[in-house]
Amino acid sequence: MTEDRIVASLINVKKIYNTGDTSIVALDSTSLDIRNRQLTLIMGPSGSGKTTLLSLIGCVIYPTEGKIIIQGDDITNYSEKKLANIRLNNISFIFQHFNLINPLNTLENVMQPLLLRGEDAASAKLKSISALQKVSMEDRQKNLPKKLSGGQKQRVAIARALVANTEIILCDEPTASLDAKSANVVMKELKSLAQNGKAIVVVTHDLRLRPFADRIVYVEEGIVSDHLKNEDDYK
Repeated sequence: MTEDRIVASLINVKKIYNTGDTSIVALDSTSLDIRNRQLTLIMGPSGSGKTTLLSLIGCVIYPTEGKIIIQGDDITNYSEKKLANIRLNNISFIFQHFNLINPLNTLENVMQPLLLRGEDAASAKLKSISALQKVSMEDRQKNLPKKLSGGQKQRVAIARALVANTEIILCDEPTASLDAKSANVVMKELKSLAQNGKAIVVVTHDLRLRPFADRIVYVEEGIVSDHLKNEDDYK
């Protein structure tokens, strides 16, 4: 069984955007640990800073202040190239709009992370078929994205994250485009990944996802808290 441990840390991190003479604090000074074997929800209304927080954890943007530690390495001052390598090998992303490549079928989409790492096609295919079996999508491996429902597309995206075999999986509103039944299936899949050793971080404004969480972090006006201030703001 995978040991419960910290896989990502933000230490006094702040993100400020400067537009002309105006400075916007997207995320105020924040310290946060992300652990494997946990499904962490990051919740808050639109514009609260939760996507900024996810982007910092995912090494997509640089902090204005503070440090970011990924699996024991301080990556705060890494070059763009080194950050791209971290994202390829250490972090997987699941998005609201799935980000599947339309000309590629299901199997080819799932194979992409392995091919980008230089793995041979035969090995990548076998691993991808196995990942699709785990999300009950092996019978759709030849379908193009346009032939899949929203819930099926999201399960393909989960299989793509699964085959990449990264310890950290970041999800930006993964259920927002789904009906309630499909959203429930997707969240059960993500919960299973957490229970099997992954660190799952889900950004959402949907309070219905709270029962799946091991931990909930709330963000409001750039301030991160473990406490919900006003539930009406999150509906």
